[in-house]
Amino acid sequence: MRIAALSKPAVLAALVALMAGCAKRGDIDSAGQGIIQFRTACPTVAVAAHTGDVTLFDPADSRDARAIDVVATLTDVRPACTTGDTDIYSQVGYKVVAVRRDAGPARTVDLPVFAAVVRGATAVTAKRVTMVRLNFAEGALRAEATGSTSAYIDRSAATLPPEVERMITRPRKTGDEDAALDPLARPEVREAIQRSSFELLLGFNLTTDQLRYNVTR
Repeated sequence: MRIAALSKPAVLAALVALMAGCAKRGDIDSAGQGIIQFRTACPTVAVAAHTGDVTLFDPADSRDARAIDVVATLTDVRPACTTGDTDIYSQVGYKVVAVRRDAGPARTVDLPVFAAVVRGATAVTAKRVTMVRLNFAEGALRAEATGSTSAYIDRSAATLPPEVERMITRPRKTGDEDAALDPLARPEVREAIQRSSFELLLGFNLTTDQLRYNVTR
């Protein structure tokens, strides 16, 4: 899945302390250069709200608790990210765990799982749907399956303009006139971060009725 570019919409969580020179995350600058902000270009990976589980009913049009047939949950999301010169490659592994109502004969259940790249928290730039197959053994109430997805993103679209990057990463010393001013409070900085921010969201590709059930139950 090749996308237009990637970066974090949850940028405040991605800005962490970094020491000048031979710095690493979480260090304090002992040379008096203040705190340096750091922002990663890798996407935020998460399960989209209300799509992390799916309930199948039998009969299908019933919503009675006694008609619940299979309940599946998407869990154990494992992201990995590689940054190249021109692209960012994001990989995600996950597990689907399901339980069924009756420990009957062996049974196969196929469930659709989507992966969507979202820019600026609102615009879906790419979406892929894959099927995950659950195999219930004879007499078993529980089944598990694993899945994975990936996305390529143009690194230039995930990169802040140099002038905005300097505003965010410039060391600030105690006593400086603007030491207490948050650069993220500037409208031009917020807008640039929004444009270059991406998420990779996962979830079950629910029908309208399934999504309504998850939201309203």
